[in-house]
Amino acid sequence: MATAAPSAASRIAVVTGASGGIGAATARQLASAGYRVVVTARRKDRIEALAEEINATGGQATAYALDITDRAAVDEFATAFKTIGVLINNAGGALGADPVATGDPADWRTMYETNVLGTLNITQALLPALTASGDGTVVVVSSTAGHGTYEGGAGYVAAKHGAHVLAETLRLEIVGTPVRVIEVAPGMVKTDEFALTRFGGDAERAAKVYAGVAEPLTADDVADTITWAVTRPSHVNIDLLVVRPRAQASNTKVHREL
Repeated sequence: MATAAPSAASRIAVVTGASGGIGAATARQLASAGYRVVVTARRKDRIEALAEEINATGGQATAYALDITDRAAVDEFATAFKTIGVLINNAGGALGADPVATGDPADWRTMYETNVLGTLNITQALLPALTASGDGTVVVVSSTAGHGTYEGGAGYVAAKHGAHVLAETLRLEIVGTPVRVIEVAPGMVKTDEFALTRFGGDAERAAKVYAGVAEPLTADDVADTITWAVTRPSHVNIDLLVVRPRAQASNTKVHREL
């Protein structure tokens, strides 16, 4: 099926957490699909470089430095838009892999504030503009962690369960309005920073996450999935799309060639 071109009223797509990984890949693919992308993240240099890259290759992109956990900053950002077509809630991340008994409450708090409250902030702030477009789409990039627990992952699992429930509840609450709510839940994705950040820069420990897995997902794989869901005809809502590499059957069952 061919992708649907965005209408003039819904051509703007805001992507959070666009400084790298899935967010940057999604911004590139949405730009290729005809959207004018607004790339946001805390790292101003990264998103400005991404916007320059997209513009240089014939797309349309604008960079806006933003911390989605700062509600005042998010509200100020939202005043720039009367209408937007798409919000990609990608900002998030994991910290640590300690058991519940010894997990750092500060890490749990940071994960909840970014994955859940940050998503809440930007979604609340932009929902009027999404509705005003007459054809809006909210995407929540959650995780398979939001659908199944695993040892050592409780803090991240709890945060992604929160993101999942936010998406599911929002869909119920705004049914009848011209806004779709899509959740994309990736499994094992190998990016430059996710595991490295999770383990505090410990490259050896981060590498073990993917050890023996021939082909974990890439950021482009997930971005392709997000772009496909967003570009379905406006009456088609992809409620939940779980995407894993073939080698991963569940959060705890992974084929490794060691």
